[in-house]
Amino acid sequence: MKINIAKSAGFCFGVKRAVDIALKTAKNEKNVEMLGDIVHNEEVVKAIRNAGIRKVKRLKKGENKVLLIRAHGVSRDTVDRANKFGYKIIDATCPMVRGIHNIVRKMEKMNCKPIIIGDKKHDEVKGIIGQIKTKPIIIDSINNIPYGKIKKVKRACVVVQSTQNIEKVIKLVSILKNYIEDLKFFNTVCNPTRIKQNEIKTMPKENDIMIIIGSKTSANTKRLYEISKSLNKKSFWIQSKNDIKTFWFKDISTVGITAGASTPDYTTKEIVDFIKNLNN
Repeated sequence: MKINIAKSAGFCFGVKRAVDIALKTAKNEKNVEMLGDIVHNEEVVKAIRNAGIRKVKRLKKGENKVLLIRAHGVSRDTVDRANKFGYKIIDATCPMVRGIHNIVRKMEKMNCKPIIIGDKKHDEVKGIIGQIKTKPIIIDSINNIPYGKIKKVKRACVVVQSTQNIEKVIKLVSILKNYIEDLKFFNTVCNPTRIKQNEIKTMPKENDIMIIIGSKTSANTKRLYEISKSLNKKSFWIQSKNDIKTFWFKDISTVGITAGASTPDYTTKEIVDFIKNLNN
């Protein structure tokens, strides 16, 4: 049985940067707090917690406190509140996500109605919404376009949650252009996501079975699984070797493996080693 591992599997630049900043901060600072998880992966979250960083639900006044801003970013109100409460702020927001923040702030000044393609419950989208005072239109799929609102918009700018499915985004934007006369589209799907999605478009066709590794809370891993499943029914989304069923590999010659942007290399290696041992 041959195992083929995606070149793009695992940490993207933004996640690696955020984790490195978190571990460095834990080493150099005391009383470090974080609003939520650094990234959407349980193993990484555990490592950050063990390093001494506390996850909190809300900010409170206190002396000598540090707020670590996660890879997904936060609202401007959160930053203002942290400054008001006397926190030292260390920003681990992904630079590509920060770029989306800059776009929506600039477009708001130009009286352009903001439209965000993404999951309104996702931390990244919440952070984007929190950059502006104007209430944006949020669309999570072609099936949920709020046509009543869209038809009233004459001028709009569209940004995208960085881990969205590119092909679905392009189709959605083409529909919006039929209703909005002046529409500026900023394709803010990040480069690591594009690379991962391009790779996952070919691997399922070239392998008998696909293993996609990542947390069930990871948006980018979900997209990889959806694309893979559409091309190869024998696609399985797992978080650890404990999720593997040995019967998946019966009469299988090739196994394709990829991992989401927040999946650490040691998790992928553990799973690869486990699958290799199935041959023995």
